[in-house]
Parts: sequence; C-alpha cells; structure tokens
Amino acid sequence: MDTAFTRLVGVRHPVVQTGMGWVAGPRLVSATANAGALGILASATMTPDRLREAIREVASRTDAPFGVNLRADAADAGDRVRIMIEEGVRVASFALAPSPGLITRLKEAGIVVVPSVGARRHAEKVAGWGADAVIVQGGEGGGHTGEVATTVLLPQVVDAVDIPVVAAGGFFDGRGLVAALAYGAAGVAMGTRFLLTSDSTVPDAVKARYLAATVKDVTVTRAVDGLPHRMLRTDLVTALEDSGRAKSLARAVRRAAGFRRLSGLTWRQLVRDGLAMKHGKNLTWSQVLLAANTPMLLKSAMVDGRTDLGVMASGQVAGVIDDLPSCAELVERIMKEAEEVLQGLTASR
Repeated sequence: MDTAFTRLVGVRHPVVQTGMGWVAGPRLVSATANAGALGILASATMTPDRLREAIREVASRTDAPFGVNLRADAADAGDRVRIMIEEGVRVASFALAPSPGLITRLKEAGIVVVPSVGARRHAEKVAGWGADAVIVQGGEGGGHTGEVATTVLLPQVVDAVDIPVVAAGGFFDGRGLVAALAYGAAGVAMGTRFLLTSDSTVPDAVKARYLAATVKDVTVTRAVDGLPHRMLRTDLVTALEDSGRAKSLARAVRRAAGFRRLSGLTWRQLVRDGLAMKHGKNLTWSQVLLAANTPMLLKSAMVDGRTDLGVMASGQVAGVIDDLPSCAELVERIMKEAEEVLQGLTASR
C-alpha cells in the first residue's frame, strides 16, 4: 500500500511500531522492519554506548529502514543524535517536540524527523519547524497520553498541516488502518499491538496479563509521575494512588537510585530530566523523581516480569487483543484485512 508516509521513509506498508521503552529492542524492531513496516528503537532506556550497539544489531538483522526514538529534552540528546547520524539511521522519532536546531541537524544529515504529538497546536509547531511527518496519538494510546480521542484529534491535525500524518491510539487491525486513511492519515502507529507479538521480548507472564485484560482494566493515572499515564490497573497502581507524600518520596528516591546506576546518569542529570518533564506542571518532588525514573517501574514489569513491582503501559486496545502473532503475521494480516475492507466498501456502492 503506497502512501505519502511509505514513500517518505521507504517502507512497504503504512504501519509503525512505536518506540516503547524496554520493549522496542533490536529483536522487535528488526522483525517489524523485515515485515515491511517501520520499526522504531526505544533509546531512552539505553546508555549511548548501548544505543550504538542496538542500532548495529538491528542493521545486522535487516536491510530495511528503521528508526530511533529520542527524548528531545534529555541531557545527552545531542550525543544520541550524533550516534544516529554516524550509524546511518533512517528515521528519528520524538516523544516530545525537538527544537528547531535539532530538527535542522537531523535533516541536514538526511534523517527523516517524525515527532509524536497529542494536540493540533503541537503538530502545527513542529511542522513549522521543518518536521517531515508527525505521529498523532489520541487518548486511547498507552503511556503518556491526552484526553482527546483519536477520532476527534486526527482530523484536526490532518486539516492543519501539509506533512504526512500517522494516526496512533486505538489501532490494532486492518479496519483501523482503513479508518485512519479515510480521515486523511498516511498510516497508523501501534504500540500495544506490537508488544503483544511473539517477537516481543516482554516476559510471557506479563503478556498473559495484557491478554487477560478487558477494556475496563486499562486506566489513566497521574500517580506514577504526575502526568496522565495510561496503563493496566494493578495493585501497585492503586497503592501509588493511595500513598502519602512521605512514603511516595522514599519510594521515588530508591527507584531513582536504581535507574541512575543503570543509565549512567548523574543525580544532577536525573533531576534535570525530571524537571524537564515537570514543564510548568504542579508536581511534588516525589513526582519529579518518578518522572525521571519511570523507566525503572516499566523495567520491573517489561524486563524482569515483576508485575507486582512495576507498571505496564497499555493502550485501551489491550482489552480487544487475544493472540500473539509474529510481526510478519501481524503486518500481513493487517494489510490483508485492510484490502478486504476496501474491496468490500467498493463492492457495496
């Protein structure tokens, strides 16, 4: 299926696997790329040296284009961009809007810049700065999310910008792809659906928790880092919501120390990143620390399998997913279903 987005990034299918921390590693990204979709490597949970290794590992497994997701406000964002340029990465994606200077630097190196946004004004801003495309996530999406549903947000953004728009939040099959295209999008991006594949390295017991979830088991909470965060409802999430300020601060300091050791960041950098996420919001100090070390909470579940100690970011689609196909099977199924839906629409006229 040929769209403005497939032509821009050089993939066969207008499907994106998003850069999920601890989930979107070399195995999942390369499997997605080999399936003809765009795989995006999550770098926020990697040291710069590990990022270079991961990029090379993906490149050794596929000749297809792939991307790397960055935190534009991270203290070492410039170093990570340099690594991407040196290693010939095709696409840079961002969870937060990159600066005009960062966009220019990437584009001058021939890297396609695709920020993720959750509001029309943010899409207009990054488009004005030179972004090549934009991923628009509605409130149904997992992780940090907004309140506006994809079906309302997507047409607003499509009408506001002249660059390819990729729809995210609530997509998992070919019907959703056709719906997004009908709104004017050039593709769809999916996180939870790719997390729940056989190529994902998330422990089987954790995948089972996702598969068992209903739509009502997916919630939005501010208790983790002070920002709206969509995830599976667990006893830990409830405990965080019920914790007093002193207990929350002590827990945040312990987790921050663990992430600092793992990431190689200094305490100054860790707090700086937390404050960057605060960004004018009225967060407590425990929330500032949690904002900086939320990756540790995700790692506990996504890597260590400890759903009692970690959180599980999730889109609402977890409640309607019931299988674990390979990436190749998933992409093939989505494209086949999309074709059948389009043929059915034509035949019904």
